[in-house]
Amino acid sequence: MVEPTGWSRRKFLVAGAAAAGGMMLLPRWSSGLLAGETTMTKEDVLARHFRIPLDDAMKAVTRMVGKGAELGELFLEDTVRTSIIQEDGRIRDVSYVEDSGAGLRAVLGDTQAYGYTQKLEPDEFLRIAGEVAGVAEGGDGAKVITPAGSVPAAGRLYTGENPSVLIPARDKLQLLARADKAARAYSPYVKQVDIGLSEELRILGLVNSRGALFVDLQPMLTFRVTVVAEKDGRRQQGYAAGGGRAGLEYFDTTTPEVLAKKAAHLAVDMLDAKPAPAGEQVVVLAPGDSGVLLHEAVGHGLEADFNRKGTSKYSGRVGQPVASTLCTVVDEGLQEGSRGAIHVDDEGAPATRNVLIENGILKGYMHDFISARHYGLSPSGNGRREAYRFPPMPRMTCTYMLPGTATPEEVIASVKKGIYCQTFSGGQVNISNGDFVFQVVESYLIEDGKLTAPLKDVVIIGNGPDALSKVAMVGNDLVQSDGRWTCGKGDQRVPVGVGIPTTRIDGITVGGTA
Repeated sequence: MVEPTGWSRRKFLVAGAAAAGGMMLLPRWSSGLLAGETTMTKEDVLARHFRIPLDDAMKAVTRMVGKGAELGELFLEDTVRTSIIQEDGRIRDVSYVEDSGAGLRAVLGDTQAYGYTQKLEPDEFLRIAGEVAGVAEGGDGAKVITPAGSVPAAGRLYTGENPSVLIPARDKLQLLARADKAARAYSPYVKQVDIGLSEELRILGLVNSRGALFVDLQPMLTFRVTVVAEKDGRRQQGYAAGGGRAGLEYFDTTTPEVLAKKAAHLAVDMLDAKPAPAGEQVVVLAPGDSGVLLHEAVGHGLEADFNRKGTSKYSGRVGQPVASTLCTVVDEGLQEGSRGAIHVDDEGAPATRNVLIENGILKGYMHDFISARHYGLSPSGNGRREAYRFPPMPRMTCTYMLPGTATPEEVIASVKKGIYCQTFSGGQVNISNGDFVFQVVESYLIEDGKLTAPLKDVVIIGNGPDALSKVAMVGNDLVQSDGRWTCGKGDQRVPVGVGIPTTRIDGITVGGTA
């Protein structure tokens, strides 16, 4: 399931009012990793931040392989998170948390065992390595490959050189004040404005028995605005959010005012919304956020673990048509600044551009180490995990559909009567059969090729392969959604990107009230 990033699921330690002045950070956060280094020797890559010598890390992965595992892996994480929450003009909470730990994994065939600890100590790694290696009893093991050469500290798609999470909270309050002022100035119907700023910096490290060794600094910023509008006893809520793998430089291109006005517009516009017509409709997906439908209805079914187990609608269908010839779907971790951008996945495989569906033909799946070995392929850079407490699994990064040739105006003008879906609140899918359901929070009636009345209570119900087979027009205006989405799977949540051009689908069931 994918949903807009919110605060309800965050578990922060409240730092108290004093945190508004600044955060007390542990000394390691001023280490060389945050000083903009471009390369480190293999001996330094784990020791510099995690204080773990490479030799000690290799002893742990060697113990797992020595007992029969095909793969022994040590994953390290050090994360700091902060948040500021303002409700109706008042700062409600300023929070700060640090979380550090390590996960160890032994893999044999399609079976894995996983353990984790918050003690970053070599003896603890050896203890856990011995326990998880029990899954490999009877295995032949594999040759341990020691990482060679220097290790680049990746910085192409994002950097951690100037992490905004380390900037005192008081220096960010103006951002919230600007958003609050802009939302209230939008309309006299605006009655309440809630704003949140969350920031994160993760330092990740990995070494495994196959010679992988990496360190990555992953920043994340999310700015959200929720507006409540009221008119003649009717109340509506509007929501807007943005961000990505960036620091405060994000606001150089997207201001707090832009997001505030977007939220206010949605809340005010929906005050006069009409009940949505029910039944099968022509649906036009707006560019950007509508990509969540693609993510949910199609993307999850193309994650290789479901297909390896034969539980996906797409199992065994590589090389077969699964969509309209207008559809080419890509998952790519190389989208600069996106929430789903990664230099390497959480197994050490480089991020790649994976064409999943090309001109309607299924080309392949998204793989982690286990599924790639099952299919006799190389990992696709989609082995991801929420944190050190979890093993990796195949997950999406940034999933989108390539643009077509029609202009967005031409797509809308081609519809005599239908629904234009602008903003979604999230959705769910049944992987086994592809059935999906989505709540649309901003939509408009299309009449004679023009957008007319706003609609309320719109729910879209359909089937992923069926919906893609009915794609009749694709616009030339691909938009990558700006920093909103978090995807849930198997009790793990990871940030993702979605994108889509204006797209016409001839026949989706709309659960309206009219």
